[in-house]
Formats: sequence, C-alpha cells, structure tokens
Amino acid sequence: MYLALLVFFLQCSELYTQERVFTFNTVEIKVQPSVKVKNGAPMSIVCRADISKSTDFQLKHNFTIFKDGKLVFMTVSNKGDAQYEIPMARSSDTGEYECTVEAGGKTKSSNSLHVWVTGMTKPILTAEKKEVLEGEVVKLRCELPEEVPPLHFLFRKIKMNSTPKEKLVFEPYRNFSVVEFSVEEGDNILQFDCFGRRNVKLEFESSEYSNKTLVTVREPFIKPTLNAKPSSNITEGDRIQFECSTVVARMHDIEIILQKNRTILNSIVYKYVHEYSVQDEKLLKYSAVATLEDSGEYLCKVEQGRASKTTKLNVVVSELFPKPILAASMSKLDENKELTLSCSISGFRKANFSILRKNPNGDIWLKNSRNLTMRVNVNDTGSYICKAEVKGIVKQSRPVRINVYAPVSKPTLSVVSGLPEVVLGKPLRLICRSVMGTPPITFTFYKGNNEVKKVVINDTYATFLDENIRPNDKRGYKCDARNNHSSGMKTSNILNITVIVPIRNASLGSIPYGEVEDGSETAFLCSVKEGSWPIHFRIFRKTDRDVLLFEKSENADRVVWRKEAMNRQDTGTYYCMASNRANVDVKSHPITISVILAAWQKGIIAAFVLIPIAGAATLTLWWFLCKKKKAKGPSMEMSGSALATNLTSEKLTRQHNDGDYYTGSSYIEDSENHMKSTDESNDSVENRHSRIQGHPDAT
Repeated sequence: MYLALLVFFLQCSELYTQERVFTFNTVEIKVQPSVKVKNGAPMSIVCRADISKSTDFQLKHNFTIFKDGKLVFMTVSNKGDAQYEIPMARSSDTGEYECTVEAGGKTKSSNSLHVWVTGMTKPILTAEKKEVLEGEVVKLRCELPEEVPPLHFLFRKIKMNSTPKEKLVFEPYRNFSVVEFSVEEGDNILQFDCFGRRNVKLEFESSEYSNKTLVTVREPFIKPTLNAKPSSNITEGDRIQFECSTVVARMHDIEIILQKNRTILNSIVYKYVHEYSVQDEKLLKYSAVATLEDSGEYLCKVEQGRASKTTKLNVVVSELFPKPILAASMSKLDENKELTLSCSISGFRKANFSILRKNPNGDIWLKNSRNLTMRVNVNDTGSYICKAEVKGIVKQSRPVRINVYAPVSKPTLSVVSGLPEVVLGKPLRLICRSVMGTPPITFTFYKGNNEVKKVVINDTYATFLDENIRPNDKRGYKCDARNNHSSGMKTSNILNITVIVPIRNASLGSIPYGEVEDGSETAFLCSVKEGSWPIHFRIFRKTDRDVLLFEKSENADRVVWRKEAMNRQDTGTYYCMASNRANVDVKSHPITISVILAAWQKGIIAAFVLIPIAGAATLTLWWFLCKKKKAKGPSMEMSGSALATNLTSEKLTRQHNDGDYYTGSSYIEDSENHMKSTDESNDSVENRHSRIQGHPDAT
C-alpha cells in the first residue's frame, strides 16, 4: 500500500514538473528617450526579459542593472520587464549599462548599452582673497559638484588690454582643482574664470565658463626713480653720484639694487614693517670717479617677494684724453741688438708715462718715462705696454709684441728608428733637429735634390715620413733649418739610406735527389730569388720537433751544405729558411730524402741468403747418392761412368737456367772478397763520421 502511494506521488510530481517548463529567449536593455540625453532631462533604463513557458504560470523575476560594472538598481517583479528611473540626468550618469535577470534558478544577461548624458554642469569658482599686493599670489578653486572624475580644469587670468593667461590641470581622482596665479607689476584689477572638460568615447566635452571672480591689486611700493649727479653727461675724471629711491606702502623685506649691465654696484635691504597707510621714502646712493668704461645703461631695481619694479638711466662719459700709443723701433730682431720703445698721446703731452712688460703674474715695471732703450736677448721676447696718467685717470696702450731670435744651429738628420736603413715597402721616418735657435723654425726636407716637405713649427725638430720607398730611389736625404734671425739657413749633412729588399721565394734542392745510398754524400742547396745581403740560411729536418742541421750567413743568394755520409736515420723531410735584416723568415717547400741500401750491401745480403741454400742442396744430393749406392752396390759401380756423365750434364743445365744463383768454390770466394770489401768500407765510413761529428756544423 505504501509503495503504491509513493509511486502515485512521484508520478504527480513528474507531471507537475513537466507543466512548469520555461526558457530565456533574450534579455534586452534600452534607454528612454534615447542613448543621448541632455544634462538635467529625465531618463529611464528599461530591462526586458523574453521568456517562453510550457504553461501559463507565475514566475518571479529578479532584475539587476549595472553601470560600468557597478550595481545601480535591483528589483523583483512578476512582470517580464523593469524600469530604472533617473529624474534628472547628469554627466555622471554617462557610462555602459547592462542588466541581468534571474528566474527559477536560471540567469541571463543583456548586451551592454552606452548612454551619454551630454552637457556638463556650470563650474563654481572661488578666490581665497579679493585684494592682494603686487608680488603675492591669487589662490583659486574651481569645482564641478555633480561631475565624476577624471576631469580637466582650465583657469584663466584676464587683464585689461592683454591676452588671458591660462593654466590647464588634470584631476584624475577629484571633481575640483586648485591653482595659483602670481600678481605681477602693472596688474591692477584682475578677473578670473574657469571651465571643466571630460573625455567621453575619445571625444572631449566642455562645460560653460564659471562665474567671473574679481581681485583688486595694490602696490607695495611705487616705481623707483634714478638720478645721476651732477649730470648724466660728464667728463672722465669727474665724480658721479647715483641716487635710487622709492616710496613704500608696506615695508617688509624691501631690497633696492643698483646695477650696470649684469654687475651689481650697490644694494640695501629694509627689514621692518609699517601699516598700509604709512608712506616711507627709501634711498640708495653710489658714487665713483667716472671713466670711459662707466658709460652705458644703469638700472635701479626694487624687490619685495615676487614683486619687482625697475627704472633705467643712460649715462655718457666724455673722454678726457685718448689711450697712449706704444711704438717699437723693431718688432723682430736678433739677440744683442738695440731696441727702443716710445710712448705718446695724440695731441696731448702733459701726462705721467711708464713702460711695462706683460706677465701672467702681474705686469713688470721697466721705467717711468716716455722712452726706453735696451740691448735685448732671447729672454726679452714678450709683450710690452705703456701707461699714461692724467687727473687720476690711468689709460693703457695696446700691447706690442717683441720677438728676439737666437740663430739656428746646424741641423742633424737621422732615422727615428736608429739605423740608416729601411725595408723595401715600409715607410721611412726621418727627424731633423736643430739644438739651438728660437722658434718658429722652418724645416725643409730634401730627397736627392728634390724638396719633399717644408714645415714651420714652434719646436727645435720636425719629422718627415717617406712612404714611397723604391729600390732605385736616390738614397741621399738632407734637411735645412732657418728662423727669423738674420744669419740665414743652415743645412745638415747628407744621410745615405740603405734599402733592404726582403727575401722572396726560398727553395731547397739536393744532389742526389729523392733516393740516396747509405753511406754516400748528399749536397743540399738552399737559394732565394731575391733579397739584400747578407742572407742567413738554415736547413731543418722535420721531426716531432724540427731539428736545425745547418745555418750560415752568406753575402750571396744561395748556400751549399754537404752531408758526407747518409744513413738510414737520415730518411725524412727537409726544408730551409732564409732571412735578412728585413726580419722576415721565408720558408721553402719541403723535399723528401730516402736512404736506401748500397750495392755492396745488397751483395752481402744476397750472399748470406744463397750460400745456405747451395749448401743444403749439396748435402741433399750427397745423401741421395749414398743411399742409392748402398741399395744397388754393383749396379752403381757398373754405371759410374754414365752417372758422372749425367751429373756433368745436369750441372751445365742448372747453371744455364738459374743464372741468379751461384754455387761451388767460386761463389764462396766471391763472397769472402765482397765481405772483406764491405768491412773495409765500413771502417772507412766510421772514420769519416768520427771526423764530422766534432765539426761545429755537424749534427
């Protein structure tokens, strides 16, 4: 019974579930009246869900609306749509909107929709002060209360008959900005305003201008006055006095400065404070004896904080007398000659004169006079001036350069590297030196009789680089030196240069070539195609470490080395190297020498091989005959003559067919003679070898 009830309830539940089936078709989001809404106008965000149901049943919908990913509205409804009302749209409502609907455990979201609220609220501008002094600052605050950052603020300072000054500020995190404008000289009544700007979809949108704020400017001091006494037009030698003054309304760290060009002549600072109503005059004085250099523009400047006012005055100082002129009897002269210096003033004779020599550590006084005569030496070379004084005004002449010359000595010409030689193809650097003589010195180099270089130098030597060295060049070089001394030119001795031709194409040969008999003599010839003498020849045999066999220097292009007795250990590869003072080793191609057995050595070897073979053959024949004789006694005796005849015939036949082999006493005799000859030859080779081994050139 219970089982039947359970089956009944399960069937009913399954039937109920099948009757409440639904699915989301779409979820849409819209804005009314449009996606572009004017600032202050009403706006509605509508979210609508399109749902298909199996039957008509009630379904609760949870609507959620997001702006830029943040929740702004949420409601529950039995209806398929919901509406988010914004009575007055602001620019802060601009953004990406999206809605999500949840029902019966299912959720679906709409696509995003961009809504743009056009237009921005009017900004509010406030100033910290309504009245300021020149040199102070005006602090301004511009605010957009209903806007959301990031925002751009632009402030303007407006002055009568002048282009407004602007400042642009970016505020990423707040809806207001604060700036400061400095109050400058000449500012009187100032107006300020601002406006805001934001970026929407890569487009800038600006607000209208704010209210205008008025700021009044007062002067802390008046424009200064600058006077020159007795006049701004005076004669040098007279005393001139400058007076710079101003009237101060508010005394606090007031500074008065007098300057000419960029040079400050005098200054004063007033520290104490008065109220605005007090008018106080302040004065700065400066006096000096006027000179021509004092002509020009003077500037009186009054400063307080950032405030600054200036007044200019032009002063003209007339010349009392012109600069003196120093004349020299000669500007270039030999040592021990007489020099006269004279100082004068055009159209003016009553003055105190002095003559001095210029020196970096201070001019050297020579004489209080209009004229100076002296006998000079090289140390008197330098610049000279004269000074003239009238009424306390001292003027100086232009410097006059005097050069005193010692004669050059006979120059010496040499090679910088030392030896008077050069390798063909390499540059040759020569140095010409004159130990005595006052610079500048003119050095001239000659190759043969041709001038190749001329140089004027402030030193006692000069160099010449000859990069065109050829075998048939003229080898004689010389140089001369001269300066401004009247003695004239000095010439060096002729320097002859040896041109060293480098070694080219070394080769090695031998006689005999290739195969050499043991114990025989071999001659090695090492030669070069060209190269300057002497040439250093070396002959090597290649091993794990190349062995030097022979070396010799020759005033020739070849050398011969004789090795008297070659042996089997001398088999190998040989090469030679040649070099000269060009210091370049030139290596020949290698040659190979094979030491083979001599003819007599081959004969001995043949004898030692053939004698045992002949002896064995004889013994074998003898054994065979003896055995046959024992077996056939009488018949052998009967046929003895026939055997002898056969043996004789056999011997003749074998000697004819085997001509390379020798038997019998004649072979033994020849072998003994040959061995004797070999022993004598060996004794002779050993004696010769003992004699070479002691020679310095032997290996």
